Amino acid sequence: MSRIGIVPVNAIDSTFLNRLALCLEERFLFSCEIERTLRLPRTALNGVRRQLFFNTLVAKVVTHTPGDDGLRLAITDFDLYKISHQFVFGDASEEHRTAVVSIHRLRSDFYGEPVDENLLFQRTLKEAVHDLGHALGLKHCFNPRCAMYFSGSIFDTDNKMSHFCENCEKKSRASR
Repeated sequence: MSRIGIVPVNAIDSTFLNRLALCLEERFLFSCEIERTLRLPRTALNGVRRQLFFNTLVAKVVTHTPGDDGLRLAITDFDLYKISHQFVFGDASEEHRTAVVSIHRLRSDFYGEPVDENLLFQRTLKEAVHDLGHALGLKHCFNPRCAMYFSGSIFDTDNKMSHFCENCEKKSRASR
């Protein structure tokens, strides 16, 4: 496992994805490739919540990229939820070696602030590192600066680094 396939869900800016791939290659020392786009209609959303169920998206990503021998990272603009959470910035299935990040709530304009593309990128990178860590088997860290710290709010995401603390880095290297 020395590869990360980045799966854009619907229209995600290619410059953004290429920049993300370069940063992930640097952090994980894996090659990153942008996969073909997974197209999902709005009808895939829960009609009442207007959100996409995390497990539904994981299943579609796994079907979309069968037989993949590395990690997968899906990037979507759909707002995600899980049964246990009203929303998630992202999550991962260790079983399927698949991480998912939603940029929906990572956008500054979601919180009534001016659009800030660099802030969106930094937040996405932090959550991608976090969820790829879960795909590698890492659990949440108690260090609020570590990428593996749980983000219960956007403030937690903004406060943490886009890489693992020393302990989580050791664990991630052991699981590769």
